[in-house]
Amino acid sequence: MASEIPDLTLNNGSTIPQLGFGVFQVPPEDTAEVTAKALEVGYRHIDTAEMYGNEKGVGEAIRASGIPRDEIFVTSKLNNGFHEPDAARRAFDQTLADLDIGHVDLFLMHWPLPTRYGGDFVATWQTMTEFTGDGRARAVGVSNFQPDHLQRIAEETGVLPAVNQIEVHPYFANEAARKASTDASVLVEAWSPIAQGGVLKDPAITQIAERVGKSPAQVVLRWHLQRGDVIFPKSTHEERMRENIDLFDVELSADDMAALDALDKGEEGRTGPNPDTFDYIPD
Repeated sequence: MASEIPDLTLNNGSTIPQLGFGVFQVPPEDTAEVTAKALEVGYRHIDTAEMYGNEKGVGEAIRASGIPRDEIFVTSKLNNGFHEPDAARRAFDQTLADLDIGHVDLFLMHWPLPTRYGGDFVATWQTMTEFTGDGRARAVGVSNFQPDHLQRIAEETGVLPAVNQIEVHPYFANEAARKASTDASVLVEAWSPIAQGGVLKDPAITQIAERVGKSPAQVVLRWHLQRGDVIFPKSTHEERMRENIDLFDVELSADDMAALDALDKGEEGRTGPNPDTFDYIPD
């Protein structure tokens, strides 16, 4: 199954599997077992974060898997509490220690936090670009960046992120951020790709699902893939893991794609925080 998952090319020339497995909200004590099952099912791209508190479990599963390290793509993200340069360096060191897999393939700034740290996410980004210098991170990127955030780091540092991981699903296409990213050759990763299940009963989706012989979730995930998004659905259940990876024997028609595109509700469809105001820092 892993061989069916296409690789996309990042703007630094490296590649990323377009379909991965996310461990958001997986309890730390369960993460090794859940990640091991995902690897067994065929996933080769794991998305974690410092704020999830489960990097150690991800690393444990990878080390125990017997799969060569260079066949698994691992993403983690900077904790919101460590944006100041020296703190970011220490946090990255801790990520490497907790994962204990030699390097990360992608390290992201989890949120821009424009109302924190004097609004200086540029210094944080500049610091993160150091991490690729010695190969400890193969690529660095951002998450939840709005168009003006992307423009600012590009203008002030000259270094574009490899990806921008943003909320995207049929009810919230997030087109401005998506277009700003793709126009700058920044790959879009879509978090909450099925709006935490919120889109799955929509008649437009269920009708397509019935016609093509897939579940509503599979239809939405396939929509993402055909748009060029990177996705990493999460489930702790093996059956759902297998369903979420079984996306490569169906092609949505142009009319199907347009039907899902038409579900966009704009800002009203957003399920997560607005990056312009989100300021959470863990205790």
